[in-house]
Amino acid sequence: MKIRHKILKQKYYLNVFNGFFLALGLMLLTFGLWLSCDRNNLFSVLFSSGENQLLAYISRMLLGVGSVTAFTSAMGFLGIVKEIKCLLVTYVSFQILVFVTQMAILVLIFIKKEEVHNQWNNRIDEVISEYGNESLAEQEPVWNILNAVQHNMECCGRYNVTQWEWNKNKETSSQIPCSCTKSSLKKWFCDVPRNSTYSMGCEEYLNTWFEKNVLILTAITISLLITQIFLITLTGQLFRNTRKNNIWPNGS
Repeated sequence: MKIRHKILKQKYYLNVFNGFFLALGLMLLTFGLWLSCDRNNLFSVLFSSGENQLLAYISRMLLGVGSVTAFTSAMGFLGIVKEIKCLLVTYVSFQILVFVTQMAILVLIFIKKEEVHNQWNNRIDEVISEYGNESLAEQEPVWNILNAVQHNMECCGRYNVTQWEWNKNKETSSQIPCSCTKSSLKKWFCDVPRNSTYSMGCEEYLNTWFEKNVLILTAITISLLITQIFLITLTGQLFRNTRKNNIWPNGS
C-alpha cells in the first residue's frame, strides 16, 4: 500500500476517534456545568449550601478537562486534515496531558467515592434537622428539593419516618413534613396520623441516584481513556507517514 493511501486511511480513523473524543469531552463539560449551575439538582444544592467545597473542586476539574478536551479536539481536526506536523505534535502533547488528568480523576473517583457518599448522607441528615427553621430561610431551596424527593418517591426521611423526630422546628412533636403524605398543602409540616404517612425511607432511592451518576462519570472517563490510546497511537503513525511522504512522495 502506498504511503499516501495509508495516510488517507489513518486520517479517516483519526477523525472518527477524534469525533468520539470531542463528544465525550462535551459530556464531561456538561456534567461539570450541571454540578455547578443546576439549582434543581439534589447533589449540587445539598453540597453548595454547606461548607464542604468538594463539589466545587469536582465541577471545576470536570469543566477544565472538558474545555481542554474540546480545544484539543478542534486543534486535532485541523492538524489531521491539513497534515500540519507541529499541530500534530501539540495535539499528542495535549492528549497525554488530558490522559494523565483523566487517570487522576478515575483514581480520585474510586478513592473518594465512599467519603463523598458519607458526606452526602451526613448532609441529608443535617438538612432534615434544619428543615423548617425560620431563621434559615436561605435553606428553603434545599428543603423544597427534599420535599420533591419525598413526595415523588413516596418516601420519608433518609432511612424512615422516625428520623423526623430529630427535627426541633415543629410546633408539635407529632408533626411531619407534608411531603411525607399525599397532602398537597404548601407548608413545611402537617398534623396527620402516623399510619397515613410514607413509611419507607428515601435512602435506597438516593443511593441509586448517587451510584448512577458515579457510574456515568466513570464510564465517560474510561471511554475517554480508551479513545485517547487509539488517538495517540494513530497520530504517531500519521506523523511518521507524513514525514515519509514528504521525503518519498511516491514511496510504498
